[in-house]
Amino acid sequence: MINYGGVLGKNEECGIVGIALARGNVALPLFYALYALQHRGQESAGIAVSGHAGVDKEEENETRECTGEITLVKGMGFVYEVLNNHRLESQKGNIGIGHVRYSTTGASKVENAEPLLVNYQRGKIAIAHNGNLVNTAELRRELKREGRVFHSDTDTEVIAHLLAKELVRHDPIEAIKELMRRAIGSYSLVILLNNTLIAIRDPLGIKPLCLGEIIDGNGRRGYIIASESPAIDMLDGYLIRDVRPGEILILKGENLESHQLYRGKNTAHCIFEYIYFARADSVLDGRLVYDVRMKIGERLAEECGVEADMVSPVPDSGITFAIGYAKRAGLDYMEGFIKNRYVGRTFIMPEKTSRDTAVRLKLNVVRANVEGKRIVLVDDSIVRGTTSRRIVNYLKKKGAKEVHMRIGSPPIIAPCYLGINTPTRDELLASKRNLDEICEFLNADSIGYLSMKGLIDSVGIEASNLCLGCLTEKYPVEIPGEVCIARQLKLTQFS
Repeated sequence: MINYGGVLGKNEECGIVGIALARGNVALPLFYALYALQHRGQESAGIAVSGHAGVDKEEENETRECTGEITLVKGMGFVYEVLNNHRLESQKGNIGIGHVRYSTTGASKVENAEPLLVNYQRGKIAIAHNGNLVNTAELRRELKREGRVFHSDTDTEVIAHLLAKELVRHDPIEAIKELMRRAIGSYSLVILLNNTLIAIRDPLGIKPLCLGEIIDGNGRRGYIIASESPAIDMLDGYLIRDVRPGEILILKGENLESHQLYRGKNTAHCIFEYIYFARADSVLDGRLVYDVRMKIGERLAEECGVEADMVSPVPDSGITFAIGYAKRAGLDYMEGFIKNRYVGRTFIMPEKTSRDTAVRLKLNVVRANVEGKRIVLVDDSIVRGTTSRRIVNYLKKKGAKEVHMRIGSPPIIAPCYLGINTPTRDELLASKRNLDEICEFLNADSIGYLSMKGLIDSVGIEASNLCLGCLTEKYPVEIPGEVCIARQLKLTQFS
């Protein structure tokens, strides 16, 4: 699935990271970790830092006072654009959080960039969020009636104000417990509070979050929290485990505390982390995403085989699926497209750029590989279908004899409310069309989707522990007008 200049399919969500060191400056490690999560958001980036001011001076027996002050730098753009050398050098502290964003709630503007910094009676809170609340409007109205002022239109600021409200009345653990009771939806959070890093994952574990260990040059242990494990790998760290659904972690230097606040009967991990969002080298729930996608490709070949000369992916998202398909089908894997690496997901085309030109800017057909060939074209999913149709037509214009679309997921028939910016139901290609109609729309010679059973078997997690709302129209939390299979509403539902 590709995106280009205003013709969007699934927008990626957000990436978060938190690092707690015993000593030393955390700004540069945050930069590297966010770089490893850049695929999760290219709209804005930022870090917030607290703790010991300055760099590590242990060899001079120098100690640094923890002032509790939080410094923040954020802006629009890629990680390297926002966090340049000058800005990194201004951030001094041994505890910090970071965020990369692609908007799902709130407009694309610097006020909505994260981390967000909120003042309250006892100090400041910095917070970064991956996910989406479904009761944001209700909570915002309640908080506004109490006199709280909002500077953004994101659900993250709602979470921050709700937490600040509870911190005045409770200790941090009880305040977070109350926050988790009130917040309905998906949320993985990293928070700076009182020189302490706090990580929270919602009771259903919808969005990923993992814990790792890092060792500095002097052999001292530190911890990292991240949306995906490659952020840990980037710092030459060690993946310990996933943060458990309903768990909070409190990290300060070398100290780590775990509190399991809520535990539901089932989880609801987002299926599209395995299909599209996560990096192929990520480990989610003990599973290497690359292996899952290989299995999906192999299963797709078993379920939707067709006589062909070659298998080609839509880069980059279709690559691993296509390798698996080719392996199982006994067909040659060949690149039908070369991707222009300098056209990013947020690239803005000149106003008069045609849709076809936009596709050619992103992808160039390798004519010698496709001319006269019967091609199995593999992608992770189809959203609106307009880009997929142009890709099929592009291949045929360059001489492809046949193009058979094969998709590594079941049809997307419903919108996502829990952290993916998908179109409305009416805009989704598969919501009101059967397979023959989809095939005709795409101008493909055939179309094949992975079955739901094939997807579940490939991932290796029971359907009851996955969020499949966009594929089934049944959601794990209560959403007005939609079918709910489990309700994340009351404390009594969690032990």
